[in-house]
Amino acid sequence: MLSKVSEKRMHTIRWILVIGWLLLIFSLFYDPITHHLTNPENYLSPFRDELKPILVQGKYLQGEAYPIGARVFWGMVVPSAIMIVLVFGHETWRRICPLYFLSQIPRALGLKPKLNIKKNTWLTRNHFYVQFALLFIGLNFRILFVNSARLALGFFLLSAIAISITVVFLYGGRSWCHYVCPFGVVQTVFTGSRGLLGSNASSTPSKSITQSMCRTVDTAKNSEKSACVGCKSACMDIDAEKAYWNDLKKPGRRFVQYGYLGLVIGYFVYYWLYAGNLDYYFSGFWTYEKNQLSTLWEPGFYIFNDAINIPKIVAVPLTLGFAVMLSYWILSKVEKRLRAYFKRRNPNINSEQVLHKMLTVCTFIAFNCFFIYGGRPEIMRLPKPAQLLFNSIVVAVSTIWLIRTWGRSFEEYQRDSLASSFRRQLSKLPINISQLLKGHSLDELSSNELFVLASVLPNYQQTDRQQIYKSILQEGLALSNFSSSDSLDILHEIRQKLGLKESDHYNLLSEISSENPSLVYRKQTSNPSNNQMKQLVDSDYGTKDTQLRAKCPS
Repeated sequence: MLSKVSEKRMHTIRWILVIGWLLLIFSLFYDPITHHLTNPENYLSPFRDELKPILVQGKYLQGEAYPIGARVFWGMVVPSAIMIVLVFGHETWRRICPLYFLSQIPRALGLKPKLNIKKNTWLTRNHFYVQFALLFIGLNFRILFVNSARLALGFFLLSAIAISITVVFLYGGRSWCHYVCPFGVVQTVFTGSRGLLGSNASSTPSKSITQSMCRTVDTAKNSEKSACVGCKSACMDIDAEKAYWNDLKKPGRRFVQYGYLGLVIGYFVYYWLYAGNLDYYFSGFWTYEKNQLSTLWEPGFYIFNDAINIPKIVAVPLTLGFAVMLSYWILSKVEKRLRAYFKRRNPNINSEQVLHKMLTVCTFIAFNCFFIYGGRPEIMRLPKPAQLLFNSIVVAVSTIWLIRTWGRSFEEYQRDSLASSFRRQLSKLPINISQLLKGHSLDELSSNELFVLASVLPNYQQTDRQQIYKSILQEGLALSNFSSSDSLDILHEIRQKLGLKESDHYNLLSEISSENPSLVYRKQTSNPSNNQMKQLVDSDYGTKDTQLRAKCPS
């Protein structure tokens, strides 16, 4: 959503957010002021807390006025980040993320990367496991050490900043964001194939600066230019949906989605298993609980009014680990049954499409679990009408996202990409297309209607048709939307509408190889469903053909 906002303005916004974040971290070490805001008698404070006694493991614990740093971070900053990712897209969060901004200090100082991330093939191949493991460790640390221990939380956040700077110092680019950052898993899960209001990178011309692509300001020309160093192929910052489909069968992709849902549920359930009631979590007492570190070796479970003598330091990873493995096992079984169900209804459906539907449902459930249960400590401080309004917004937003994402497929994404390229080439023809369409423009046509348009336009030169096709072929190869080997099948529909033969395809491909051999002969990683483009059913065009002929008589 912020992809078109200038880098200068975003730089200012990031500075404001970074300063705010650093002040928040500073307050974790020294804060003689904000405890007045949580005082029960301060009726003018929006952070006022009633501080009712909370029953924990059969004993009532009384809180007192406390500094708000930990409460703001856990109760406001983290939920806001998740909401931004699903609603406004990964691109918005990546352009404003304070940790990303600080991680780029080596680049700002003009330091060159010491190592090539592409040579670390183990990390680039298994980064989903690495990021999930760090997220798992981080959540354990959160419950055990840093929920309310302000000094520990401060050192935890400073350590994250230092590690991110170190990774970028070694590998450059956004290596921290792509391969190490634990929140990268959260972004992957909640973005899905695209955010609700995210921009569409596939509709932009080749070599455009899209979404959250690395960019800088060319002071000589007073314009933005790409600062991409190619730290990741099929980059989420350049085209999030393309990266989604490309990574769908990558090692760990299924595991992090299924495991994350278990991690979310296990995290929230543990508070009940530990305290013996839900009030402990809903009250937010855990954000200002005194002597958190002293509970590490006390009983970690309190079930049915009975303390189970397993130390908390063992109980937490045991609970979260069990929840992750159980979630992965159950959802894998559900996916298997769902695949069989869809295969019976549609024998041509591919496994990637079934997996996409499963991942979409997991995101929907995780999002609602987080905000309907996880976000309650702050929400429950609001008036009842405001609580109901917030719940309605969460359900509405997630439902709209689910409906919009459920039927999305790689074929549809690739068709939209080809349609965008096709639209740009048609606009270059010396024909008044808007007149033919009775006032309609090319931008108003769907991808189906656009492909039909080629067959109903007045006849134009064979060289024009070949040039359109060549440009589409060239652009697709440049963007790695397909390789030279599978381009014949993928461009079948466009070739058919343009009245070209397979021999024309090979001749044009030969021309491209002569002009730019690297486009044709470079090593490419095919997207998971490239070979499925040829399965686009002609019947999809039947109704559109009739409608378009009514708009555009030949």
